[in-house]
Amino acid sequence: MPNTSYEQLKTRLQNREITLGVIGLGYVGLPLAITAARRGINTIGFDIDPRKMALLDAGTTYIEAVSTEALREVASQKSFSWTADFSRIKDCDVIVICVPTPLTQYRDPDLSFVENTAREIAKHLRAGALVSLESTTYPGTTVELVIPILETSGLQAGKDFFVGFSPEREDPGNATFRTATIPKVVSGDGPQAGELATMFYAMVVDKVVTVASTQVAEAVKITENIFRAVNIALVNELKVIFDAMGIDVWDVIDGAATKPFGYMPFYPGPGLGGHCIPIDPYYLSWKAKEYGLNTRFIELAGEINVAMPRYVISRLREVLDRAHGKGLRGTRILLIGVSYKKNISDMRESPSVELLEMLLEQGADAKFHDPLVEHLPRMRNYPKLEGMASVPFEQVKAEDYDAVLIATDHDAVDYGHLAGLGIPIVDTRNVMARKGLPMDNVTKA
Repeated sequence: MPNTSYEQLKTRLQNREITLGVIGLGYVGLPLAITAARRGINTIGFDIDPRKMALLDAGTTYIEAVSTEALREVASQKSFSWTADFSRIKDCDVIVICVPTPLTQYRDPDLSFVENTAREIAKHLRAGALVSLESTTYPGTTVELVIPILETSGLQAGKDFFVGFSPEREDPGNATFRTATIPKVVSGDGPQAGELATMFYAMVVDKVVTVASTQVAEAVKITENIFRAVNIALVNELKVIFDAMGIDVWDVIDGAATKPFGYMPFYPGPGLGGHCIPIDPYYLSWKAKEYGLNTRFIELAGEINVAMPRYVISRLREVLDRAHGKGLRGTRILLIGVSYKKNISDMRESPSVELLEMLLEQGADAKFHDPLVEHLPRMRNYPKLEGMASVPFEQVKAEDYDAVLIATDHDAVDYGHLAGLGIPIVDTRNVMARKGLPMDNVTKA
C-alpha cells in the first residue's frame, strides 16, 4: 500500500509549500533558519532563551554569521518568525533540531538537550512530518535515542513520520563558506526518509551529499573533527619537541607545506577551542567502549591538546624569569584575545579563557584586551570571570605591564604598537613574525 504520509510530504516539498521549524537558534540554527527563509521557505525558529527572543524582537542579530540586515529582511517579508511556544511545532512539515551536545564534567556525552527537544516535539508531532537532527553526536543516536522518544507520540517512524540526520558544518568567521555553500551531508532512517531529507535540504543549500544511513552521517561529522583534533595535537607535540631543539615549528610547517602532495598543514596554538573539535571526538570514545574498544589516538590527542595551556604558561614563566628575575605572582600580564579563534567573538571552549584563569590562580595581575569581546560572558567552567572587562587598547602602556601574552590573533589588534612597548611578548599564534615585526622581545610558544 502507498504511504500516504510520505506521498503528501513529498508533494509539499516538490511544490515548496512547507513550513520549516528550526529548534535552537544558536550558531547553527539561526544561520540555517535565515538561509531557508531567504530561499522562500516559511520558517519558524524555536528557542527558550529569553535574551535571544528579545534581540530578535528588536531586529538585532547575535550571531556573526547572520547580519542584522538579513534578519530584518526575512522578518519584514514574514518568511521568518520566532517563538518560545513549542505547540507551534504542529504547524511544521519539517523540524530541524540544532541544540547543543556538550560533555559532562566526566567527558561523557550530555544529550539532555537532544532528549528534551525530542520529547517536546513528540507532544506536538503530526503525521506527515520530517524530523532532522543536526546536533553532533555519536553514531547511532538518531536510531537508538531520538526515534524511540518521537514514537512516544503514538506515531511510527518510517510510516507516519520520517527522521533524518544531517550534521552541521558551520565554521564561524569563515567568509568563504556559509550555510548555503557548504556541502550538506544528508541521511534518512530508511529510503523514503532519505529521499525526503534530500529534497528538503536541496531547497536550502547549493549541494547535497546523500549517504547510506543516519549512522554513516553521524560518523562523517565525528570523523571530520577527529581528523582535525589529532592533527592539531600532532603539531602541538612537534612544537614542544622542536622548541627544545631550538627549531621554529612555524618555519618547519611552512617548508613542509610546499610539498604539493601527501601533506596538509595544521598549525599549533595554545589549546583547542570552539563547539566541535574539543568535544566531538569524546563522543566516539564513549560509544566505542560499548563495543569493548579503546580509541587510543583520540584520547592521546585530547591529552596533548588539553596540556597546551599549561605549556604556554610554563613558557611565559621562563620569559618572566629571564626578563625580570621573577615568576607569575604579582606580575602584570596583558592577554591579547579571549575568543577561541581570530576575528570572531565566540567564547565556547576557548583556551584563552583557561590561560586567563590560570594566570589569576597563580597570582598574576592579569588583564585582557579583545576588540570583539567587551565583557566576559557567563561561562559554565569559569564563573568567577563573568563580567571582566576588556582593557581599551589606547590605555595599553609599557609601564603598566611586565609581559604580553598573545592567545588569539585578531586582525583588529595593532601588533606594531605591542612591539613598540619594548616589553616581553609571548606569541602563541606566530602573528608577530607573520606581520614582519621586530622579534627581539618575542618568544614563540
